[in-house]
Amino acid sequence: MSVDWNSELAEQLDWHWREALRPRFDGLTDDEYFWEPVPGMWSIRPRGTSTAAMSLGGGPFAMDYDREADPAPVTTIAWRLSHLLTGVFGMRVASHFGGPAVAYESYDCPGTAADALARLDEVYAAWLAGVRGLSADGLARPCGPAEGPFAEYPMAALVLHINRETLHHGAEIALLRDLYRWQP
Repeated sequence: MSVDWNSELAEQLDWHWREALRPRFDGLTDDEYFWEPVPGMWSIRPRGTSTAAMSLGGGPFAMDYDREADPAPVTTIAWRLSHLLTGVFGMRVASHFGGPAVAYESYDCPGTAADALARLDEVYAAWLAGVRGLSADGLARPCGPAEGPFAEYPMAALVLHINRETLHHGAEIALLRDLYRWQP
C-alpha cells in the first residue's frame, strides 16, 4: 500500500483547522482580542504605548517583545494571532511558496479581531495550498537558508513543525476565549 504523505501532512492540520480550531475563533470580539487577565501581558498595542523592552511592527499597532524575557510573559489573543500571522505562516509562505515578504519588525499588526481573522484565513489558505502543492520530492528537499539552523531539514519536518505550532497556539487562543467567557 502506498501512502500519500503530502496529503496526510496537509490533512493532519486542515482537518483540525476546519473541524475544531477555526470555528472556535468565530465571533471573536475586540474586547477578547485585547483582554489581559493577568498583569504584564504582551499584546498588540498602539505604537508608542508598549512597556516591553521591544515593540515590533511597522504600522499603527506593534507587538510587545523582549528577547531576554525568561520566562516570557503570558500573551493576549492579539499577540498569539499576530505570531501565527508572522512567524508561523507569513514568513514561511514568503520563503517557501512565493508570498509577500513578512518580518516581525515591519509587519502591520492588526488592530482589530476581525482584521486579524481575515488575515489569518488568507495566510492559512496560502500555507495550505503551498503544502498541498509539494510533491514527494518537495517534502524531501532541504528547507534552505530561510530556516536558519534547520536549513538542511526536509520540508516535511517544517510542515510538521508548523502543524504543531498552529495546534499549540490555537489551543492557547481557545483557552483564553473560554476563560474570557467564564470569568466571574
